[in-house]
Amino acid sequence: MAHLQAVGTSLQPQHPAYTQLDTHFDPQQQVAWGYMHAAPRPCFTPTLLDELLAWGRDMRGSHEVNGRTPVKYFVLASGVPDTFSLGGDLDLFMHHIAARDRDGLYRYAMACVDCSYAVHTHLGLAGVTSIALVQGQALGGGFESALAANVLVAERGSKMGLPEILFNLFPGMGAMTFLGRRVGHHLAERIIRSGKLYLAEELHEMGVVDVLAEAGEGEAAVLDHIRREEKSRNGILALRAAREVSQPVSYAELARITEIWVDAALRLEAKDLRMMERLVSRQTARAEAVGRVPSEALGA
Repeated sequence: MAHLQAVGTSLQPQHPAYTQLDTHFDPQQQVAWGYMHAAPRPCFTPTLLDELLAWGRDMRGSHEVNGRTPVKYFVLASGVPDTFSLGGDLDLFMHHIAARDRDGLYRYAMACVDCSYAVHTHLGLAGVTSIALVQGQALGGGFESALAANVLVAERGSKMGLPEILFNLFPGMGAMTFLGRRVGHHLAERIIRSGKLYLAEELHEMGVVDVLAEAGEGEAAVLDHIRREEKSRNGILALRAAREVSQPVSYAELARITEIWVDAALRLEAKDLRMMERLVSRQTARAEAVGRVPSEALGA
């Protein structure tokens, strides 16, 4: 947040009751900022998912209530240094898998889908643009949520990837849908099957990242993009609407893929779960030790 204050952006705090999401609103530029900081790991905990959905409902409300300044742009970012999001709550995954709790696993996965779908459809409002700002790592569901945004901004040196194949699974909450519409489904499947981390620079060359920012200048790059979009806003919004007609993302598609993911997760073997457990332990230990999850957290 320090950089935003430094460039003179006037922010109003929102929703102090949130525990894993800091939200701020710039009424002059009509930009809402949401900074995630889930605990004990920066992943999509059930609490964070609930707060993200509540934030979305409140932003929609700004368009429906007289006397409130409506949101034109909302930015999903992270308040955790070097980490946008590590993705799904692997500890919760393992709990549901061990209990053979298909319904619990499906409900959690669909909450993730609900968040990503709201981001992708810009809250169902024609005059709103969603922006993801990646600073540091975006893994698994974290990468999926960034891909869902209308505009993906990433700082140089940031790393994004879909490591699920390493523990015999696949990213089931939007990767094929959102990545496929950005770069084509053949390349999307290659990226998913690789399980590797990609630099923001590589993904920008592929067409995955829309705006490549200098390291430490992500917020400024977002504001610069908004200023440029404002100059051609009518045309850009119309173009986006046309793309959504020619390449629609249906909620039913996301839900069906999520069902495939849930069934695949319940077929994981003990060796796959042990690898998942080691990853959770490593991430948690590093987060507790230094208050952040550095690049080495993925580990081999």
